[in-house]
Amino acid sequence: MIGSEGVMAAGAGSPIRNVLLKHGNLGIPAFLLIIMAMMTLPMPAFLLDVFFTFNIALSLVVLLVAVYALRPLDFATFPTILLVATLLRLALNVASTRVVLLEGHNGGDAAGKVIQAFGEVVIGGNYAVGIVVFAILVIINFVVVTKGAGRVSEVSARFTLDAMPGKQMAIDADLNAGLINQEEAKKRRQDVSSEADFYGAMDGASKFVRGDAIAGILVLFINIIGGLAIGMAQHGLDFSSAMRVYALLTIGDGLVAQIPSLLLSTAAAIIVTRVNSSEALGNQVMRQMFGTPQALGVAAAIMAIMGMIPGMPHIAFLGLALACGGGAYWIHYRQQVKQKAGTPAELREKQMEEGAAARESEWKELNWDDVQPVDSIGLEVGYRLIPLVDKGQGGQLLGRIKGVRKKLSQELGFLVPSVHIRDNLDLLPNAYRVTLMGVSIDEAEVHADRELAINPGQVFGTINGIACKDPAFGLDAVWIEPGQRDQAQTMGYTVVDASTVVATHLNQIMLKHAHELLGFEEVQKLLENLQKSSPKLVENLVPNPLPLSKLHKVLQNLLQEGVPIRDIRTIAEALAEVAPKSQDPDALTAAARVALARLIVQTIFGVSRELPVITLQPELEQLLHQAVQQALNSGGTASDAIIEPGLAEKLQRSVAKAAQKQEVAGHPAVLLVSQGVRPMLSRFLRFSVQGLSVLSYNEIPDTKQITITASVGQ
Repeated sequence: MIGSEGVMAAGAGSPIRNVLLKHGNLGIPAFLLIIMAMMTLPMPAFLLDVFFTFNIALSLVVLLVAVYALRPLDFATFPTILLVATLLRLALNVASTRVVLLEGHNGGDAAGKVIQAFGEVVIGGNYAVGIVVFAILVIINFVVVTKGAGRVSEVSARFTLDAMPGKQMAIDADLNAGLINQEEAKKRRQDVSSEADFYGAMDGASKFVRGDAIAGILVLFINIIGGLAIGMAQHGLDFSSAMRVYALLTIGDGLVAQIPSLLLSTAAAIIVTRVNSSEALGNQVMRQMFGTPQALGVAAAIMAIMGMIPGMPHIAFLGLALACGGGAYWIHYRQQVKQKAGTPAELREKQMEEGAAARESEWKELNWDDVQPVDSIGLEVGYRLIPLVDKGQGGQLLGRIKGVRKKLSQELGFLVPSVHIRDNLDLLPNAYRVTLMGVSIDEAEVHADRELAINPGQVFGTINGIACKDPAFGLDAVWIEPGQRDQAQTMGYTVVDASTVVATHLNQIMLKHAHELLGFEEVQKLLENLQKSSPKLVENLVPNPLPLSKLHKVLQNLLQEGVPIRDIRTIAEALAEVAPKSQDPDALTAAARVALARLIVQTIFGVSRELPVITLQPELEQLLHQAVQQALNSGGTASDAIIEPGLAEKLQRSVAKAAQKQEVAGHPAVLLVSQGVRPMLSRFLRFSVQGLSVLSYNEIPDTKQITITASVGQ
């Protein structure tokens, strides 16, 4: 019965919701009609009291929502609400002015209880005091709060627009590194666009608040002058009586309007000065103002000294000094307790205890479980980087690495092994080390409490921080404080956090050494998956005529040259045709590359029809053919060919120069040679000329057109 009722309620909710939406669409026109009515038609004093009270309640609610909002975008409708509240307050000013001028000569609550209360209770019935209080409120609202909030809105809007390209680049970098998916990238782009729209709207909305403050001053003087004229000319009041009656009502009316205006101005200032952080304002204030005991301790000492000066209020100063001192001691005690839980000394002591336990276990009989296997890929971190991998402390590195593995597995075509992470006290506190098969591949340092501002090649100005090189790409970079992110993005820097830096570096290393991560188990799994869709193909390929070891070598060769193996069916079909004739890994790899020609060319050139390439002069290519033939006659492979040292140096320098010209022209660096010398040149130039791809003529699809941009000779 409960389930059935739930279904019925859900089904009935649709028409009810439609009716509510239909009436909700009439809310704005109805509100505009009410405002026009307040400006044009006489309004009873009772309705004035209701609307004035509603205006104050609305201002309080808006202020509290602004305080409790975690981010400015959580209250994105604030500019619109600010405009609506300003219009409501101006309409009330017009309505109350009409009532004051028409009924003010009767005194008392002729203009409503709210205006009477603010005129008699708040300022004690003294219009001179009321004028002073009103002037102070206007000065605070107009000169301090509104002017400051307007300036912050203007600067924030300009900086947010200037920082949009940098933020978009950071989103694209995270997406390309596999740290986020398309949906999250789309959401983050929408947040960036919404943030720019919000601060632009706040820049305009702040002008409404400022204009409202000016209007309040003018309305005050107009009401007093008009009230004196009407009271003396129409109702026969003397100057003092007219001044007392109309001034009190006018000042009460002005205070009723200025207090909500001040609340809304304060809410606007809080919203535009908030930093984008998913943390409550109270928590931010407590953490940042009272995070260290030094400030409270020094303040306690100063207050105590001032309290001991003769003539000072000793109880107030000494009591506050005692409270500050107690707070400083409490914060210091909490920090000491927290530090003892994770200091390096504690970690070393724990390690010593584990060592003692290991020594005790030496008396037990050893078995194969005591032999730890070598990790395919490992990550060792210093003790200050432990929070990056600890989910309990908000660490995001594990999630980033999982995203990197998923992206690489999809791109390369096999499941990339998991990354084994452990702490290493022998490393520097901020250092980390990447290992491959138990051997260190690369090391770098990151700062867990900072963010890395990377110079993509064109920035406008410099930023303070710790200068370094980006571990993944070697670009100039600076470790900055989190509060400098917007400034750095405005200057053109790409800003990423420490977890992203480590994950991106790990991504580059795994991509570069992908052929070493592919083992026999992974190849066997690829065959098992292929057998589900093409059983005859696998049956006619492995182990006869092609052993698993030869297939493993071919797939490694493809990965080493940056060719994905996700199209395993095409690779297997090409090998099944060539394997009965030759078992040479270079020949088998060449056959697989020809079968994957479209994929290889598209990976390098995209969908372009024209392919600008570098070639070799015929004399040089013939000389290289002779070297390859000598290697084959000696029982080796084409990759084993030896080039004379002088020729090798000249060839390397010439190809590097031509490749650099290609990159300057905006084209990929591609060397096109005959199929016989391609394996040897690919191996020779792979590490000496960065970013160069070596293709053979057989690997160019018929639908593409070759354009020779340079020819390298002897």
